[in-house]
Amino acid sequence: MQSNVRLKLSTMMFLQYFVWGAWSVTMGTWLAETLHFSGEQIGLAYGTTAVAAMISPFFVGMVADRFFATERLLAILHLIGGIVLFYASIQTSFIPLYAVLLAYTLCYMPTLALTNSLSFHQMDDPGREFPNVRVLGTIGWIAAGLVVGTLGLEATSTPMRLAAIASIVLGIFSLLLPHTPPQKTGYRVTWNEVLGLDALKLLRDSSFAIFVLGSFLICIPLQFYYTFTNPFLNELNVTNAAGKMTLGQMSEIFFMLVMPWFFRRLGIKYMLLAGMAAWAARYLFFAGGNNGSLVWMLYAGIILHGVCYDFFFVTGQIYVDRKAPGDLRAAAQGFIAFATLGVGMFIGSWLSGKVVDVFSVSETRHMWDRIWLVPAAGAAAVLILFAVFFRGPEEAETMVQSEEHVATS
Repeated sequence: MQSNVRLKLSTMMFLQYFVWGAWSVTMGTWLAETLHFSGEQIGLAYGTTAVAAMISPFFVGMVADRFFATERLLAILHLIGGIVLFYASIQTSFIPLYAVLLAYTLCYMPTLALTNSLSFHQMDDPGREFPNVRVLGTIGWIAAGLVVGTLGLEATSTPMRLAAIASIVLGIFSLLLPHTPPQKTGYRVTWNEVLGLDALKLLRDSSFAIFVLGSFLICIPLQFYYTFTNPFLNELNVTNAAGKMTLGQMSEIFFMLVMPWFFRRLGIKYMLLAGMAAWAARYLFFAGGNNGSLVWMLYAGIILHGVCYDFFFVTGQIYVDRKAPGDLRAAAQGFIAFATLGVGMFIGSWLSGKVVDVFSVSETRHMWDRIWLVPAAGAAAVLILFAVFFRGPEEAETMVQSEEHVATS
């Protein structure tokens, strides 16, 4: 891959995740402190990304891959998205904001797959080259958090307007990206392929079925973190909360680099279990922490993000890639994304808001120690389910060898 192409792709990834990180991290604080939305309303607002994640495969599979050059489609979606997001920033009541935010996420969520596919198309060796490009996305998210937190914008609509401007900039920049023609022109795409339903046959394997069920269930308590961590930290008067939350993305980069070492020593099953355990531990740290002598617990919960995300989501993607036959890999990844980032996260968004409302003392005070125990218990329950019923590839291979030994002896 030529250096100028790498620079363009890296810039694209930086802006792509700068946009998301700028508006989504602190939106809950703005909705709670300034607009006085209920916990359920805040949860539903965050759930728009999950709804869009369920719909975007239809758009990408049935339209984007067949009729439009990727870079032009990215330009259109980000330009329209920037305008819609700015309009969302001036809404002050729930129904209009929800409708506009849903319209925006329907523009944004397809671009996650499109930026990846554009990058893969331009690379000679995606396995080696893509991580170096994708890491700029994480850096873009960190940059957005540092800007918003340092400037003290968390309880305002300004981060959303900053993201809108960045989206328009990315839309214009997308026109400069390498030409990437539609990948499936003249190719008949089925609904089963778009939704990944062809991967349902993999559920005959009990361990894969447990993996799908566990991945879906774990995404329900996961959404508590993404929706309510920033309001929680601001309610505790943690200064520059958005900036300090970027420690999670910094740890994500570190653990991504050391994952190969852990893979060799733990294997897939125990990597997944470690990720689930980290989610439960994170919420226990939040439940016990404060902005005084126990502030270290808040930092520990944030820094655990690297283990939480990399050891579960990235390891899960690798497991699916290894488990599924070559002709079903794309379908399997799409099915898992639909079940987790779509259905699981949507339920988690709604449920997290309901739980926050139950333990609300007033509009500005909540019993956070009790709130965080709910997702901690949920993550622990899924952890037990996995530990008992899931067999990783290493265990399955050992069992097959044992059965063969018994049969031949």
